[in-house]
Formats: sequence, structure tokens, C-alpha cells
Amino acid sequence: MAGVPRNHTIILLAVGHACVDVYQGAVAALVPFFLAERAYTYAAASGVVLAASLLSSVAQPLFGALTDRWAMPWLLPTSTLLGGAGIALSGVTGSYPLTLAFAALSGIGVAAYHPEAARVARLASRGSHTAMGWFSLGGNIGFALAPLLVAVVVATGGLRLSPLLVIPALAGGVLCLPALRALRATTRPGSTAAAPTRDDDRGSFVRLSLAVVCRSIAFTGLSTFLALYAHQRTGGGTPAGTAALVVLYLGGAVGTVIGGNLANRWDRVTVVRWSYLLTVVAVAGVVFIPGPAFFVFVALTSAGLYVPFSLQVTLGQDYLPTRVGTASGITLGLTVSIGGLASPVLGAVADATSLQVALIPLIAMPALAWLLFRSLPEPGTPSPAQPAEPANATGGLPRADR
Repeated sequence: MAGVPRNHTIILLAVGHACVDVYQGAVAALVPFFLAERAYTYAAASGVVLAASLLSSVAQPLFGALTDRWAMPWLLPTSTLLGGAGIALSGVTGSYPLTLAFAALSGIGVAAYHPEAARVARLASRGSHTAMGWFSLGGNIGFALAPLLVAVVVATGGLRLSPLLVIPALAGGVLCLPALRALRATTRPGSTAAAPTRDDDRGSFVRLSLAVVCRSIAFTGLSTFLALYAHQRTGGGTPAGTAALVVLYLGGAVGTVIGGNLANRWDRVTVVRWSYLLTVVAVAGVVFIPGPAFFVFVALTSAGLYVPFSLQVTLGQDYLPTRVGTASGITLGLTVSIGGLASPVLGAVADATSLQVALIPLIAMPALAWLLFRSLPEPGTPSPAQPAEPANATGGLPRADR
């Protein structure tokens, strides 16, 4: 990733990514307020998370396939505004079906954004997993800011003030425009993207996708109920729940940066494998350890789940070098959003038993992801007869814009 214009483009894309992922984090952050103001059950509240996730899960691979055929940069500002509008409107109606519809609208906006944004970020970074880490960091920061934004807006005036939550979408939509202009200036007619140097490895991509599903179930399950669970484990009120969510999301920002740096020293598969193994212990601590140590284990869980995040995106793109949009749509979309499908099940178990019992199965998710990664190859690893390619600005990986 050389040159100031390219650096500026990645920064703008990262900030725009933050403005979009605020709305993924906002869904879980709104759950305690839905329970308090509308007397939703755990299952009903988690249904809102499901509504945001379900259409997003289905739509993101479709948008990814479309971006493999046609460049659609206009999707970035349009989808940002759509994601913000859905969350902003979710608090203005007392109707549960309408609340679900607005949450689903936001999910579609998020779905439309990620495949094209990941394609554009890969073009701007020339395939660098380090640069993709910075792009992913923007989304993690957006997640981290979501509970603070919701607390400032909704806790002070109730759900009726939710239309104010559209402000990040307005900012993100504006920020997309100079980033796209800068990218267009560096890819004028006559410049061609590097052709893929490898064939698609569909088997490895399927195993990678299943591992991301396991990560998604663990992360979404925790983010949906963590604010409520923090009350029980720490004895605190609403501030304790908000603090737990901030730690979960902000720790992800740290984990993403650490993951990119570790991958420059070891290969991505090895880094992800060890991260998931350590996350098993961290999630167990969240579920079983009470008191102030609870927040320590939340931070460790967050870092452990986010170290693999951007690395899995670039692994998916490298396993499917001829279908970068599809790979991005699945690793950033279907397999991530599908975790929301488990939320109503966890909510039903919590209603019937307790939150702790409902969260215990989440300990197994990073263990399953670790098992799936044990047999995954590092894309582009040379055979014994071939010399290793020198490390370059893309972190030692072959450069490929698509």
C-alpha cells in the first residue's frame, strides 16, 4: 500500500466502514431499551436481532455475486443511508412487526455495503491483509461506539429520540464520495487489475466459512445478551451493561490490529488457529467468572474473536481469487450475520432457564472453529521445490486486485 492517495483512500473507507457498522452494534445495544420500554421478553428482543441478521445473511452473498460482475460503487453511500434509516425508525413505533421491518431494512443496507466496500478496499490496498486490517478496524470502532451512541441518545430521551441515530449514516454517506473519487483517479482506463495467479480452492473456502459461522454465533450471542448478563455477574445497573458492550466491541479494534501485525510474522492460518484456541478459555471466563474479572474476560474474548476477523476476509478472497465479491459477501456477510439466527434460540433457553445456561454452548463455538482451521492451508504457500516469494507491501502475499 504505497503512496499518500492510497493511504487516504483506506482511511476514508475505514471511517465510512465505522459509520455503517455502528448500525450492526446498535441492534444489540437497543435490546435493553426494548425490554425496559416495551416489556419484550428475551425471545422477542432477540427476534429484533434476528430480523436485522436474516435478510442480511441472505442478501450479502447476492450483492457479492453482483459486484463480481459489475462494479457498483454507488452502493457505498446508498447502503450506508439505508442502514442508518432502519435503525433510526426502529424506535419511533410501538408496533413489534414494524420494529422488525425497520431492523430488517437496516440489515439490507448493511448487506449491500460490505461486499462492494471490501472489493473497493482490496483494489485500494492491492490485496494487502494489513491494509484490510485497517479497513476492518473502522468497522470494529463503529461497533464499539454503537452502545455509547445509543446510551447518549436513547437513555436520555427514550426510544422516541432514535431518529437522531441516523447522523452517522449521513456522515458516512458523505465520506464515501471522496474515497471513490480518489480510487477512480488511480484506476483510469488503460490500467488493468492483476489477473488471479491461483485457481479457486472451494473446499478450503467452505471450511473457512464454517469456522466464521462458529465465530459469528459466539460473537452475536454474547453481544445480544452481554449487557443483561453483566448486570447479573457484576451487580451493576445499565452503566455496567453499556461498559461490557463497549469492552466487547472496542477490544475488537485492538484484536484486529494485533491480528494484522501477527500475520506479518507468522502465516494467517496459524495466527487464527491459536486465537480460537485461546478464545475457548476466554469465553468460559465470561460465562462462569463473576465480579470485576468479568470485564477482563470480556476483553480477552473480544480480542480473541477479532484477531481472525480481517485475516479471514483476505483468506476467503485468496481461496476464491476469481470471485472476490462473492468471497467478501460470504465472509463479511452470510457467515457473520447468520449468528443472529441463533439469538432467538438462546433467548428461548434463557427464558426457560437462565442466561448463564443459554450462554454455555457458546464456549464450544471457538473450539469448533479451531478444529476447522487445523486442516486449512495458507494460500500461496510454496511447495518444497519452490522458493518462497519475498515479502512485499502486501504482507508476503501475491498482489491481486480482484
